[in-house]
Amino acid sequence: MRALPKAHLHLHFTGSMRHATLLELAERDGIRLPDQLVSEWPPQLSAADEKGWFRFQRLYDVARSVLRTEDDVRRLVREAAEDDVTDGGRWLEIQVDPSGYAARFGGVTAFTDLVLDAVADASRSTGLGIALVVAANRTRHPLDARTLARLAAQYAGRGVVGFGLSNDERRGSTGEFARAFSIAERAGLALVPHGGELRGPEHVRVCLDELHADRLGHGVRSAEDPAVLERVVASGVALEVCPVSNVALGVYSDLTSVPLPTLLAAGATVALGADDPLLFGSRLAGQYATMRAAHDLPDATLAELARMSFRASRAPSDVVAAGLAGVDAWLAS
Repeated sequence: MRALPKAHLHLHFTGSMRHATLLELAERDGIRLPDQLVSEWPPQLSAADEKGWFRFQRLYDVARSVLRTEDDVRRLVREAAEDDVTDGGRWLEIQVDPSGYAARFGGVTAFTDLVLDAVADASRSTGLGIALVVAANRTRHPLDARTLARLAAQYAGRGVVGFGLSNDERRGSTGEFARAFSIAERAGLALVPHGGELRGPEHVRVCLDELHADRLGHGVRSAEDPAVLERVVASGVALEVCPVSNVALGVYSDLTSVPLPTLLAAGATVALGADDPLLFGSRLAGQYATMRAAHDLPDATLAELARMSFRASRAPSDVVAAGLAGVDAWLAS
């Protein structure tokens, strides 16, 4: 699975951190980590209710707090790139909400500049193509999302390729973020909100109608409504499916219950992603390996999943072409 070339379209910034790096940075600054991030790692998680999501979000916030210096940010990006390359990654779109780091790093613009500079350095050192998706937090005011959409629009064509909406999709009103997505849409950015994981196919429909989604973060529960799934397929909306996190958060009871075969049989474009390896304990190649084992997928299907990840990306045409050729070579070997 590591030899199969892939594009990685669903990876969160702090969630990409290596566990060893988390422990090292916390020890350096005397930050006491909860047992779930130390002796009980990877943590036992559930998002079956809002309390469960709050516990998950608390762990994420604690992990984010260890990033204290510019070198810490650069290290996180470099190591995330190295790990993706090890897993066969050729292109990475890493998602970040700059407002979550602004207070420590001089504001949203300064932090975005820092991350983009780190991305450029990591790309040069690893050979991995990397771009940024700026994501708003749906638990904050929609005006904050508009600010971030304008920020993302300013960097369109300069390292930022998409605009997203993350956090617990059961919170807030999705339609209230439509104006932010309109700003990003006018700038030509990929529109990639989270939807169809913690809420069902009715929220997939809202993301399509209100936010004009090009891709859906997760979107896996569109499988529950044939009409919604048919619409996803007909509109060419790609689904960023993250099997290991789906099971860890209690969306599905086990990996065999993740409805990947249903999505593929309907003709959906699916790009497997790792979501938050720091909290779920599985990186990019692990998603392919678990789905192969859970659903007895043949090599041809795994190759097509990899092809779809490139086609659904915002990678330059030469990167896509090289990735597709690499997939063909892998399948022929």
